[in-house]
Amino acid sequence: MDWMIVKRVLVSGWKSFVRGGAVSAATVLIMTVTLAIIGSLIFLSALLTFTLSVITDKVDVSVYFVTTASETDIFGVKGQLEKLPQVSEVSYTSADEALIAFRERHANDQLTLQALNELGGNPLDASLEIRAKDPSQYESIVKFLESSPALSAGGASIVDRINYQQNKEVIDRLALAIKAIREIGFAVVVLFAIASMLIAFATIRLAIYTAKDEIAVMRLVGASNAYVQGPFIITGVITGVAASTLVLLLLWPATWYAGTKTVDWFGGFNVAHYYADHFAFIFFILIASGIALGAVASVFAIRKYLKA
Repeated sequence: MDWMIVKRVLVSGWKSFVRGGAVSAATVLIMTVTLAIIGSLIFLSALLTFTLSVITDKVDVSVYFVTTASETDIFGVKGQLEKLPQVSEVSYTSADEALIAFRERHANDQLTLQALNELGGNPLDASLEIRAKDPSQYESIVKFLESSPALSAGGASIVDRINYQQNKEVIDRLALAIKAIREIGFAVVVLFAIASMLIAFATIRLAIYTAKDEIAVMRLVGASNAYVQGPFIITGVITGVAASTLVLLLLWPATWYAGTKTVDWFGGFNVAHYYADHFAFIFFILIASGIALGAVASVFAIRKYLKA
C-alpha cells in the first residue's frame, strides 16, 4: 500500500469520525466508561498492593536470646539470617531497649511497674525481629534456626524461644489472603476486560451499521478488504484516543478530591500522589487500551459486512 492510499485511509477515517456526530460522541462516551473501569482497576490494584504491603510489614518472627548471650554471638546470628534469600530485614533490640519499651507501654500500669522494680534487674531478653520477603517463607526461616542452633563460645544454645508458633496462624491467614486477593484481582481484571471489549464492539458496530450502504458501494466497485476496513479502524483508533484522553483529564480532579478525602481510610495511600507519580504508566495503559479496543472492535464489527 503506497503513501497516497494510506493518506486517503487516514483522511477518510477522520472524516467518518467527524461526520458521525452524535454516534461518534456516544461511542466516545461509552468507551470513556470502559476505559474509566480499566483506570479504576489500576488504582484498585495499587491500593490492594499497598494494603497488603502494610499488613505484611506488621507481621514478623522474633527470636529471643538468653540473658547471658553476648551481643557478639547475637550479631553473629543476625549476620547468618541476613544472608538468607528469604529474609527481607533483621532488626536487633537489646535487653535495655526492650525494658525501656516495656516501661513506656505500661506507663499507666503502676502495679506492673512496681512488680518490675521489685525484681531489681532486667528480666527481658535481647531479640531479633525477622521480616521475610513473603509470609509463606517464615517457616523455612524458623527451620533454618532450629537446624543450625545458635551456640555460645561455650557450646550452649543462646536462643531462649522463637515466637513463630504464636504468630503462625496470623501468618498463614495472611499468606492465604494475599494469594486469594491476587487470584480474585486477576479474575476481575479479565472479567472487566471482556466486558469492555463487548461494550466497545457493540457501540462501534452500531456506528459502522450507519455506513453499511457506503461499504456496499465500495465492495461493488472492487475495493479490497483492507481498503474498506482501513477508515473504520482509523475511526476506532481516534475514538479510543479521544476516550482515553478524556479519562486522563477527568482523573486529575477525581484523584485529587479522592486523595484529600480518603487518605486516612486507606492507611496513608493517596490516589492523587499515586496518579502523579505513575502518570506515564497510566497514560500508556489507557492510551494503548483505547487504541486496542477501538481497532480490534472495529475489525470484528466490520467483518460481517465484508463477508456479505
